[in-house]
Parts: sequence; structure tokens; C-alpha cells
Amino acid sequence: MLRNIHFILLFFGIIGNTFAQEDKTETTTEVIVLEIKAEIDPRMSRYIELALEEAAKDQYDMAIIEMDTYGGLLTDADKIVTAILDFEKPIHVFINKDAASAGALISIGCDSIYMAPGSSIGAATVVMGEGEAAPDKYQSYMRGIMRSTAEAKGRNPEIAEAMVDQTLDLDSLAPAGRVLTFSTSEAIQNGYCEAQVGTIKEILDRQNIASFSITVFELPWQDKIIAFFLNPFISGILIMVIVGGIYFELQTPGIGFALTAAIIALVLYLVPYYLHGLAANWEILIFFLGIGLIGVEIFVIPGFGVAGVSGILLIVSALILIMLDNVIFDFSKLQPGNLSVAMFTAFAGMVGSVVLIVFGGIKFAESNMFKKVALTNTQDKNEGYTSSFYSESLLGKTGTAHTILRPSGKIAIDNEIYDAYTRGNYIEQGNKIEVISTEGTSLRVKKI
Repeated sequence: MLRNIHFILLFFGIIGNTFAQEDKTETTTEVIVLEIKAEIDPRMSRYIELALEEAAKDQYDMAIIEMDTYGGLLTDADKIVTAILDFEKPIHVFINKDAASAGALISIGCDSIYMAPGSSIGAATVVMGEGEAAPDKYQSYMRGIMRSTAEAKGRNPEIAEAMVDQTLDLDSLAPAGRVLTFSTSEAIQNGYCEAQVGTIKEILDRQNIASFSITVFELPWQDKIIAFFLNPFISGILIMVIVGGIYFELQTPGIGFALTAAIIALVLYLVPYYLHGLAANWEILIFFLGIGLIGVEIFVIPGFGVAGVSGILLIVSALILIMLDNVIFDFSKLQPGNLSVAMFTAFAGMVGSVVLIVFGGIKFAESNMFKKVALTNTQDKNEGYTSSFYSESLLGKTGTAHTILRPSGKIAIDNEIYDAYTRGNYIEQGNKIEVISTEGTSLRVKKI
């Protein structure tokens, strides 16, 4: 009898432990941590987008943003705030030192704000590349989204607006002439911080969460590569390789290495911006239209004229537009510094390509690879070699320009058509010309 009782107690003890373990598992709160510890830019925007997609999965119960940033691009901050407001699970922010400018906007969009000792939030004035305040239309847009975001989360919208507009007068809280920035204690007093904490664990303790598991979100390797190539510095290098590669391929057709490098650089330039939603189809079309015009100028229309110049302008314009968040030339939401950064990046890439062409061309001409595909030994005239494609009897002959020479084209002499070029000047079709050199594969001519 005693043995049976012992067996029954043991049985129910096992069942009880099983249910206890299941209950413990069910009450464990899964927390995903998103880190904003750098400038707000397209890379950060993509990071948050992917992190919130991960946080939306059933395995997670809440998200916490650990914040330490001086701000960044308004357009990307706006995207992040929109994604946070649409996020259906609890999302809190832990300001671990700084939440300035765009960082303040993102923080206000969260359900709860917690701050570490010595932290600050505010100073959300939109600034230009040199640090001076942007025109009022940008300030007005920033004031609007700060107010609406604060209202959406039940916070005082006037305080949020005072973080942007120094003309507002909120008595001793934010006297006119000073942009509002809160310390931790000030933020708590004015409803812009729930509590002062030192760690994320303290946030969970304050919410009476005893059992939890914390996962820090990290980008997958492929997205780390994409984020790397969204860096303006890397974009400048890729532009340099694209332009330099195309030039070298046109100068030494058939080698293939330069064109391969240009194509790889173009793919690495376009794909990250396309996946991030910046490179629109029409912008990519403009780029390839520019390439086509240059091809027409080189292979169809002799010389270098309208088609070539237009092609270069289209290519440069496309490379700049791809880096900007615009909707068919609508730059209303674009922060002033964005355009400057994009133009500087493209300009630096073009200058770098010129340097690459000048110095790289010299080094390439001295390389073993070039010697394998190019004739580098001297072919002297006294050994029977000649550089003349045409007979010397054509020297001094006169004729007419069969096409426009700018500076190359075709001429007619005694009813025969020849390739010809000038010393750099243009000769209109039908003008009289004289042959001044027969060396090479084209006749050198001048206008009579």
C-alpha cells in the first residue's frame, strides 16, 4: 500500500514538473535588440527595415532599440519612424548617451523611452553640409513630422516642435532662441522618458518581465555587403572604376579586362541602391542611354560632338540621381546635404577616373600584360617598315570634304572616298581640302 502511494506521488511529481517547465517556456519573453549606433543613412535605414521584419516573426514578443547617434539624413529617419509606427508589437528605445536630431525623431516614435545616466535627447534642427541651419521649408517639414509623431505616441507635440524650432517660447522650459535638448532628468519630468536605466535588463525588470531571452539583430552576410556598397566613399571608387574601365576598353579594344572591371563595378554600384529603393528603373535607363550615345559618337558619328557630350551628361546625372531619394525629379523631401554628398561623390569618382586614366595608362603600358597584346618593338623605315597606309602620291592632292570632319570623317579625291582627319579644326561638308600627310590609316588634311 505504501509503495503504491509512493508511486502515485512520484507520478504526479513528474507530471507537475513537466507542466511547470512548459509554463516556464510559455512565459519567457523573447526580446530582439536593434542597434542604432551610427549615422542615420541608407545603410541604417535598410538595417532597421530588415530588423523589424525579423522582429515581426512570431518568435519575438517585443523590440528594443539601443540608441547612440548624433542624427543623419532626414529622409532615412522618416522611413525608419514610419516603419516603427506601423510595427504592431511593443517597441521601446534605450538612449545610451545621445539621441540627437534624427535620433530624437526615431526615439519619439517608440512606445516607451528609457535613458541612461548622462544621456540627452533633442536638437533636431535640420542642418546643411557645413553645419548651418537649412532653409525654413526643411525645418517646417521636420517640425511637422516631430509634432505628428509625438501626438501619435501621446507626448506633448509642442515640446517635440521646440526641439526643431528655436523661435518657439515655452517659458523656462525652452526660451526663444534656444533649440530644446533634454537631459535624462528633464526628459523624465516632461514625459519624454519613462525612467533612468543603466541596461536593457533594467527595462525588462521595470516591466515585471522575470524570464526573458535577448537576441541582438545582425545583418545577414549578403546584406552586410549591400550596406558596405551604400557607403558614398565606396560609391565614388566604383564610379572611378566604371568610367576608367570604359575609357581603357575603348582605347584598347579586345583585351576585355577593363570592360569586365567596369561591368563588375557597375553591378556593385547599381544593385545595392536598387534593392534599397533608391535606384529607379528610369534612372538606370538614363545611364544606359548615356552609354548608347557615347557608343554612337564613337562608332557611328565621326569626331566628338553633341551625342558624346550628351552621353557624358546623362551618365553623370544618372549616377547622381541613383544616390538620391527622389520621385521623377521631385526633391521636396530631400535634405540639402543629400544632393551635395551625391554630387561630390560623383565628382570625386570622375576626378579619380581621370587620375586612373593618366597614371594607370602609363603603368599599364609598362606592364607585361600590355607587352603580350601590343607591339612594343621598333619597326624602322630602313628595315622596310612604313607607317603609310596610302601612297605618297596622294600627298598634296586636293579634293572636297565628303562628310563633316570634326575632326575626322571622309573626303573625296578624284571620285574616290578616303578616311581623313584634320589637325583639330572642323571642316564642313563640301569644303575644299588638301592632303598634308599620308601616314597612318587616314589621310591628314587641311582646309584650303
